[in-house]
Amino acid sequence: MRIIGGRLGGLRLNPPTNLPVRPTTDIAKEALFNILQNKLDFDGLACLDLFAGTGNISFELASRDVGHVDAIDLHFKCVQYIIDTAEKMKLEQIKARKSDVFKFIASCKHTYDFIFADPPYDIPKLPQLPKLIFDQQLLRNGGLLVVEHPSTRQMEDHPNFIETRKYGYSSFSFYTNTI
Repeated sequence: MRIIGGRLGGLRLNPPTNLPVRPTTDIAKEALFNILQNKLDFDGLACLDLFAGTGNISFELASRDVGHVDAIDLHFKCVQYIIDTAEKMKLEQIKARKSDVFKFIASCKHTYDFIFADPPYDIPKLPQLPKLIFDQQLLRNGGLLVVEHPSTRQMEDHPNFIETRKYGYSSFSFYTNTI
């Protein structure tokens, strides 16, 4: 796992092998950030990384000088790895928290310019994720939500859906807040 771009581009990350995660592959992450570069100006953005796992996406965002990243994961060891790694790399804009993502969404009082969600592929609530995020008004006007999901699962059934990009077994579905 490595950071693709930004000021830390090329840096290798070596998370413990015992974390309960399925990190976004470097190839898929590079493709995602190529798309995002054309849709977002990263400088100063408020970001939310749901089901953060190893912090792969959080570190990529911080490397590109976003203003703030809330990294949320249920697993203590994942959160601890993100906290320790962010501290070593002096990425003060990353704040990792241990929380059930669905409870976090329901109680969150902040809004974000960019939200990335990479849930376990087998969770039953996966198709409801965009609705929950939009119902809680977590995405700012003009903001972008990206949900990573298995390519076999359809995620277009939401009025804010823009497109899906497929990368092998994984796909990214994009949603925007135009309200």
